[in-house]
Amino acid sequence: MIRFVIFILLLTMLFACSNKTQEELVVYVSEDQVFSEPILKDFEKKTGIHVRALYDTEESKSTGVLNKLIAEKENPQADVYWANEPIRAEFLRQKGILAQYYSKNAENIDATFRDSEGYWCGFSARARVFITQKTLQNAPLKIEDYLLEKYHGKTVIANPLFGSTTAQIAALFTLWGEKKTKMFMHGLKKNSVKLATSNGESADFVAEGRYLFALVDSDDAISRIRAKKQVKILYPNQAKGDIGCFIIPNVVMLIKGSKHPKRAKELIDYLLSPQVEEKLAQADCAQIPLHKGLQLASDVPDIESLHIMQVDYKKVAQKMQEIVPFLKEWSQK
Repeated sequence: MIRFVIFILLLTMLFACSNKTQEELVVYVSEDQVFSEPILKDFEKKTGIHVRALYDTEESKSTGVLNKLIAEKENPQADVYWANEPIRAEFLRQKGILAQYYSKNAENIDATFRDSEGYWCGFSARARVFITQKTLQNAPLKIEDYLLEKYHGKTVIANPLFGSTTAQIAALFTLWGEKKTKMFMHGLKKNSVKLATSNGESADFVAEGRYLFALVDSDDAISRIRAKKQVKILYPNQAKGDIGCFIIPNVVMLIKGSKHPKRAKELIDYLLSPQVEEKLAQADCAQIPLHKGLQLASDVPDIESLHIMQVDYKKVAQKMQEIVPFLKEWSQK
């Protein structure tokens, strides 16, 4: 009898371990852990699916898990990749690392922010905005205002060799063409624009009163405003017929060869839900939902209220790779 009881207990433990393995989901994440981890924990509570997450570090600058996905192409370990911008998603699509999945929750997200073939979909975005000194009169209205003589030596921008500034410059190349964009870049040098190491440093320079304005991500600007710094936020190029404000959404994608595709799709559906977008809008990252008509904090704009830069992220991804030599030369002058 005792042996029988022990046998049953062992079977129960074996089944529990097997079930736990079945319920596990592996997610690689480039979005800051402080914001992404609570969302993944909520998904665990809601579904009972254990999420094993691998986060990029600040040092890897969103390339750590990207390189890992490339290295694991023939034997994928991740089920889902949550990226903090669409450029690397497009790069992975070109490498054949992603699988198609059309989430039902993507239907109400503008086609601008999702891959037409279903390889990735955006949600919860940052905007590229001006942070300016609060008392600045006749503040800049468009990014071309960086070149105005009255701002000579009084503005700052993050080094365009890195991060979201690179993506925005690449987007300008796709819209303006090579000649106009290179003229703009040379104009920045001529007008003695200060190069900062990051968007955060740019925002701090403005908040400290050292420079009049900077082009940064919206979360950098909003965080300084919430910290009661003497700054304000302006969305550039909003006039009718202008190019609009560059938007950088988070992106989620299914990994080709995922070991848990059904559960991976559940997580993708969850991340693309209005509820998750509302949570990320209310968090300190203050991200802009791509679903329409949600309840937002007063400092987070409705996506419909913005004049958005109409770009093809596939072309932006390709252009980013092409302009690296030019940006290296430009930044060293």
